[in-house]
Order: sequence, then structure tokens, then C-alpha cells
Amino acid sequence: MVQASLKSISLEEFLLLPETKPASEYIDGEIIQKFMPKVKHSTLQGELVPAINAKLKPQKLGWAFPELRCTFAGRSIVPDIAVFTWNRISFDEAGNISDDFVSVPDWIIEILSPEQSATTLTKKVLRCLANGCQMGWLIDPDDFSVFIYQPKQEPHYFDLDAPEDFLPVPAFAHDFQLSVGTLFNWLKGETP
Repeated sequence: MVQASLKSISLEEFLLLPETKPASEYIDGEIIQKFMPKVKHSTLQGELVPAINAKLKPQKLGWAFPELRCTFAGRSIVPDIAVFTWNRISFDEAGNISDDFVSVPDWIIEILSPEQSATTLTKKVLRCLANGCQMGWLIDPDDFSVFIYQPKQEPHYFDLDAPEDFLPVPAFAHDFQLSVGTLFNWLKGETP
């Protein structure tokens, strides 16, 4: 991760800075630039967003967004995937989605890249849970594993030892089902 060498700045000052590529996040008073995603990361992100939206959007249950800036509780993060329940999404008078999300996602999905620290991503997920997020997934494409985090519960671990197991989802996403095997078969170019 690239940490900014700027003097300590406020969240408000951070939000006025130009966006970076990859995105920078403001966490605990520090500016931290995300890593450029690798192919496995991009593959899983690219498959998950439309798969989730295919089940949630038609019923107006929720909406999954890749790389969406979410600002809440003195932080501004850019999860790999942020899913919001439909009733928490702001729309303008013309019916268009609002541009800024100043709240914690209802479901956060992070995908580990080789250069990233699993601890750093786990902290991001736990901070979201502490601020109202319903569930967090931490996917490790190299280890073919997924950790599932929920508020005030022990984490659950899934891997290819049980490819038929379905990954838990938040209650609002009950129609979305994804097995461990299907998730990681996307890395082979397979579709369900």
C-alpha cells in the first residue's frame, strides 16, 4: 500500500482531493492508496457484481457497486464491492441514483490481492460491521477460501474442501445463492 506523505489532513480535506488510480482511502487519519487489482481479483469482482445484481435489483432488494467510495464514521473507504439495500439508496427528484454514498455498506466484499495484507482487509470489514454493516466477505483467490464475518458472531470459513457449500448472505439477499465451487470456477472461465 502506498501511504500519502501529506501532512495530517481532515476527512473533509481528503474528500476535496482529486481521485487517484487506484483509489485512495482515508482510514484512521491516514491516506492509503489501494493496490491495482490483479487478474484473479478482477475476475471475481467482475463476476460477482452482475451475479448479485441479477438477483437483487429486479426485486429492488439491493444493488452491488464495484469500487464505490463509502464515507462514514470519519472514514472514506472504497470496498471492492459494496452492496446497499434498496431502501438505503438515495435517488434524486428525476429518479436517478445519487452520486455520493455517505453511509456504510450493508454488505462489503473484499478480494485479497497478492500484495495486500489480509489483516488490513479484515480490519476494514470489521470496522464496517461495527458501524452497521450486516455482513462481510473476505475472499482469497490464491487460497480458494472465503471468510464470512457478521456482527457479534464468530467468523465462518469456506474453501474448496466443500465446493457444494453455499456461502452465507445477508437476510436481504436471500435469493442470491453462490456455492464455493461456483465462485472459484469463475477463475477457470466457467459459468454456472
